[in-house]
Amino acid sequence: MTTLTIAEPSAPGSTPALASAPAPHDKGLRAGAIGLISSVVIAVSSTAPAYSMAATLGLIVAVVGVHSPGTLIVSFVPMLCIAYAFRELNKADPDCGTTFTWSARAFGPRTGWMGGWGIIAADVIVMASLSQIAGRYFLELVGAGAAGTFWVTAVGVAFIALLTWVCYRGIEVSARLQQILLVIEVGVLTVFAVVALVKAGTGHALPGAAHPSARWLDPWTGSFGSLSNSFLLAVFIYWGWDCALSVNEETKDSARTPGRAAIMATLVLVAIFAVISAACLAYAGPAFLAAHSTDVLGAMASSVLGSTPGKLLVLCVLISTAASAQTAIMPTARAVLAMSAHRALPGWFARMHSRYRTPTVATLVMGIVSALFYVLLTAVSKNVLADSAASVGLLIAFYYGLTGFACVWFFRRDLRTSAHAFLVKGILPLFGGLTLLGAFVLSVKSYWPAASSYSSFHGIGGIFLIGVGSLVIGMIVMLVTSRFIPRYFADGIAAPAQGEERTTS
Repeated sequence: MTTLTIAEPSAPGSTPALASAPAPHDKGLRAGAIGLISSVVIAVSSTAPAYSMAATLGLIVAVVGVHSPGTLIVSFVPMLCIAYAFRELNKADPDCGTTFTWSARAFGPRTGWMGGWGIIAADVIVMASLSQIAGRYFLELVGAGAAGTFWVTAVGVAFIALLTWVCYRGIEVSARLQQILLVIEVGVLTVFAVVALVKAGTGHALPGAAHPSARWLDPWTGSFGSLSNSFLLAVFIYWGWDCALSVNEETKDSARTPGRAAIMATLVLVAIFAVISAACLAYAGPAFLAAHSTDVLGAMASSVLGSTPGKLLVLCVLISTAASAQTAIMPTARAVLAMSAHRALPGWFARMHSRYRTPTVATLVMGIVSALFYVLLTAVSKNVLADSAASVGLLIAFYYGLTGFACVWFFRRDLRTSAHAFLVKGILPLFGGLTLLGAFVLSVKSYWPAASSYSSFHGIGGIFLIGVGSLVIGMIVMLVTSRFIPRYFADGIAAPAQGEERTTS
């Protein structure tokens, strides 16, 4: 398959041009292993609709109240725009490094390296939150909800180990598990939403329930600060659909299928989130949701479905968490694989399993680092762990926005060829990138004060420290890496040497 790359400028001050390049280097992944349905399932599962609603809806309601459905719908627009950027870039260069590869080709090796770091940091940080939720929900499901922090942490670490093993075993096993988990998750969420709306409509809602109104669809509350904070939380809810692109080299018709799956997934997600948020508001009201912001669905489960059926909703969130954690490991391992294959990281990260065709070292390292990071945050403070989830929104805005800008610059010479190209390769990605950049800047400002987070250090909010701090750490790691592996930083991404062999284990 022909791909595109950036050619070096012919003279100082000139702009690089797009030129044809050899097919992407075979990293050893199992080509053609999954189709469109599996890709859509992976994209939707990666966002973890039940977990995202349980962990984030209450926080959005606390910021914008009954305007939450409108916030979720409006936040979908830049997500769709960025999905188009991913689709167009994937058509030109179906590389599992996604943002890393495309940003490196568009803006140079250092920008690309930081794009890859954004993916890795976001996934490692969110694994801590996912593991805590998984541990707590599993213990609650088996009747040990009063267990202490040690047991919650132990179950969370076991949870990481199990899903790391699943990802290690191959993309087909991962895809089949995702399909089963998603069917259960969406089925239970549908039952929950229908029952909640029926009870609200028949006068059996909780005290303080909100009456549906057209203003629910209006995200504006009069404050840009509130809008940016709620938008960044909504970005976290939608985050994950790009996992379908990270497995592009393992997908049938790798240039087209992953991009189609990403766009289809965002359309499915906006429908799920709009319905669930409206059902929660109609049944419980904004005060209840804000008061139970750490676990909205768990707080409503028994009231909506009854004590025994309510366990299904707890199971649903646990399943959603498992699906999200699995699809956090997959893109990180493949981003590391791509960075190693393009010599931006040590070569041993690109070792592949000869039978399962998975990145062995990258997958195992992701699991180990995630477990260690989770244990560290738990040991430091529950407040720091709580802030870690919110800080992921900053990293998502960073690498999603970077992908949007990379798309515009990558295809800048194509924008005048047709109105369609101007729209999908220029206007939509640029709008998505600018929107995410604006949210990133405003949120950095609002998250700076200590009062904006559960934790703080010398008057600086924990969300700011974790989110921005992880990017600063990435820059330091990049500088260190450039001293020991200078070739990538000098030459950027180029075709691999002829006859180069992959190391298998």
